[in-house]
Amino acid sequence: MPGNPSRDGNGAGHAPRLDIQGLRALAVSLVVLSHAGVAQFSGGYVGVDVFFVISGFLITSLLLRELSTTGRVSIRQFYARRALRLLPASTLVVVTTLAGAWLFLSKIRFTEYVGDALSSAFYAVNFRLALSGTDYLQQGSPPSPFQHFWSLAVEEQFYLVWPLLLVLSWKLARRRHALLAVPLVVLCLVSFWLSLTVTNSSAPWAYFGSHTRIWELGVGALLALWAARTTVLERIPAGLSAPMTWIGMASIVLAALRFDESTPFPGYHALLPVLGTALVLTGGFSPARFDARLMLARKPVVWLGGMSYGWYLWHWPFLIIGPKALGRPDSIPLALALCAAALLLASVTLRLVENPVRFHRAFKGRPNRALALGVGLSAFVALTSGVAAAFPPPISTGPPAPVLADALTTAPDSQARLTQLLETSGPDLPGNLSPTVAKIKDNKSAIYRDGCHANYEAEEAKPCFYGDPSSDQTIVLFGDSHAAQWFPALDRLAGEHHWKLVSLTKASCKMAEVTIIRNGKPYASCDTWRQNAIAAIEELRPTLVLVSSSEAGDPIKPMSDPRKEWAAGYQKTLQSLVDTGAEVATLLDNPWPKSDAVDCAAKHPLKLQTCANHLPRAIMDQTRRDALRDAAKSTDVAVIDPQPWLCTPEGDCPVVVGNTVVYRDDSHMAETFVESLAPLLNDRLSDLFGADLNGR
Repeated sequence: MPGNPSRDGNGAGHAPRLDIQGLRALAVSLVVLSHAGVAQFSGGYVGVDVFFVISGFLITSLLLRELSTTGRVSIRQFYARRALRLLPASTLVVVTTLAGAWLFLSKIRFTEYVGDALSSAFYAVNFRLALSGTDYLQQGSPPSPFQHFWSLAVEEQFYLVWPLLLVLSWKLARRRHALLAVPLVVLCLVSFWLSLTVTNSSAPWAYFGSHTRIWELGVGALLALWAARTTVLERIPAGLSAPMTWIGMASIVLAALRFDESTPFPGYHALLPVLGTALVLTGGFSPARFDARLMLARKPVVWLGGMSYGWYLWHWPFLIIGPKALGRPDSIPLALALCAAALLLASVTLRLVENPVRFHRAFKGRPNRALALGVGLSAFVALTSGVAAAFPPPISTGPPAPVLADALTTAPDSQARLTQLLETSGPDLPGNLSPTVAKIKDNKSAIYRDGCHANYEAEEAKPCFYGDPSSDQTIVLFGDSHAAQWFPALDRLAGEHHWKLVSLTKASCKMAEVTIIRNGKPYASCDTWRQNAIAAIEELRPTLVLVSSSEAGDPIKPMSDPRKEWAAGYQKTLQSLVDTGAEVATLLDNPWPKSDAVDCAAKHPLKLQTCANHLPRAIMDQTRRDALRDAAKSTDVAVIDPQPWLCTPEGDCPVVVGNTVVYRDDSHMAETFVESLAPLLNDRLSDLFGADLNGR
């Protein structure tokens, strides 16, 4: 997000393009409204795409002007200007946000936030966000207060390459501007193709990746190249230029109004705001009386455009940290008030930090000083992050508690011992908690470490094999992540009984043959994967299939009789599994916590009763649970109910049992807790299937 056009885009001797400042104001307003939760502007994230086009246009115009005037581009001076423009304000925001996260945000996620702060300072946070976005177990996590830095990272990654490529093209083209555009055209075409393909295969990488966004900056750069080699844009008739600007404005606003979180983005949808921005910029070369400057060049709008960089930097931390600091629930009025406060702080930052540093005479004509300042500010953030990581927010603990795994393994009656531990669960985090609260979310079973849990787009069912590969006893774990969570217990039992354990699980793919909604559309890949998985199970000829899935997820079509229709869907799947010749057992969904249990325990380490849920509220969907029991009964499939393993007979469901946290988030059980349940699962399977499971 570059600075004022008079400095960054038009330069000395060129009339300022106030319409560009107005475009900035529009872009940042759309982003802020979207982030504040205003439903009418759910697609306001397209404001970032507007910024990309503007940035590519202005920076390339500046570089071309320098090339035309001097025949060269000072790369050192270019990066010095970038450092002075971006780093003073961004450093202030990063350090302040880190302090706010230490004081008010999740204590267990603070280490993640430190990493986000560090990667934001070095313009690499977009890669970090893309990686975490592909991690299924992290997808329900609250957003990072540094998440908005991804767009700045994409810009700076582009500008690591583009000035060098432009200079090289200039030399090869010998000032023939037509040839200057060739490398950029190729780069844009490749990037747009990647945007189309990656959007369909990996939404996080498509959204945050620079490789899928370069073409947007490239569109602005190509427009600057076109304007530099011809005066045709300045001679566009008023009857054409004015409609171009309004059509462009309408395209941007239409995208903001019509797009939402379910829109595959960027992909081809990004064409609407990108080309709309290009139209406004193109029409602005030939100003007309009734063009979009009627709105964009108004003084308040121009002023807001000048605040866009600071407002963008401050608004997101205010939205994420503000409600926690104030102790108030999220709401749109509160979000808008926080964004207004962020705008005020942006104005202060511009006057007291950005401009005094950027235009200080100490840096005029001294790029080395500016670069040294940039290095110093980056080093300061790195040092601050290191200190913060060394002194994370403390989490209080109480006295030690019985070691859950040992207690259940050695008890003559593991269920009775577990019930006792559930009933005596104390109010404090035990001093011998294992793993510690900060490590629970990092503890992932082999299914996730090995990439065996199929992603949302996967249709092919690829079994993963564990346990004893030579065993005659094959046990298949089949379902969604609420089936995958049982892997630690089954893996332990596979080792004890010499089973061949096969994992077939897919993200949010329900066991019932019912099409559900994902991102506003039918989750078709789940239906295809489910059929392929059943075919794979038939080929495996297993001894036992354990199937489970969560009770969350809405059907694509409203159900007039939910219990009957869900039962029919469950029955189809269970009957298909029974037809393979295997024994089949279904694990009912586990009781759910109130919220993210780990975050709650870290926030209330000496008042864990605040985090405990209670029956029947802990049951996600009783109707769906009853439907599964109906389907199991009609297909003669065994039912295993884990409710007594997580809740007392009185209906209390604590978040800590013994020295172990029960849940890893707001629905999944923690790996260590599930592994501790192995003796109980073993007893239940033995009761159901006896010696059939104990051979080799």
